[in-house]
Amino acid sequence: MGRMDGKVALITGGAEGIGATVARQMVAEGGSVMLCDLQIDKAKALADELGERADAFELDVRNVDQWDAAVKATTDRFGKLTVLCNIAGISEPGTISDGTLDVWERTIDINLNGPFYGCRAAIPAMEASGEPCAIVNIGSMIAMRAASFVAAYSASKAGLQGLTRSVALDCAERGVPIRANMVHPGAIRTPMYERYKFSGADEPENIEAGMAAAHPMNRIGEPEEVARAVVWLASDEASFTTGVDLTVDGGGSIRS
Repeated sequence: MGRMDGKVALITGGAEGIGATVARQMVAEGGSVMLCDLQIDKAKALADELGERADAFELDVRNVDQWDAAVKATTDRFGKLTVLCNIAGISEPGTISDGTLDVWERTIDINLNGPFYGCRAAIPAMEASGEPCAIVNIGSMIAMRAASFVAAYSASKAGLQGLTRSVALDCAERGVPIRANMVHPGAIRTPMYERYKFSGADEPENIEAGMAAAHPMNRIGEPEEVARAVVWLASDEASFTTGVDLTVDGGGSIRS
């Protein structure tokens, strides 16, 4: 038996990076996945690769109506929804002094409002399943240890931490079997990280060395390492775990 047998997950940011890796691991563990992303062609290609227990849906997480449609598409396709993984996110540079309003609004919209809309849309469907369910939100090492150069990102991920705990408490206090937890990655070797590495004025190898040095383990993490944490929190193995912050950051969040 796999850890995700009988589970149905809606995964945002499912076309690439951590979201795609989570999807692969969930299907390998017996689960079914709906890959939600604006990059719908990539999401469909991955769904085709994963087989009959995967499908894709075009979703802009900033759009409330699209969230309702994504949840309905998932329950129509797989019969239920038991796991929500809020993985879609962005990180754009900007301090409180030089960051633009556009960056602030876009970051909050995607990183914080998106998961809020997702939880509101998914929880009724999860309750209707009558099964143990889980919400896993992707935070950041920077939620635990703010950085001045990404003010909007720091605020969005810290806000998502508070939202996750509120959802966990609400479900527990109402006796609803839905757990909500958060995984906080450090720098992870994803397409977003690679785009960042090659976008600066410095040489990519210097950027990578600097990023690695921010983690006491002195390396960049791999998406598989984050996905394993997500799958564990989504599975019944974590049945008495809710409202927690699980760091996968090579010790970055505890560095003084």
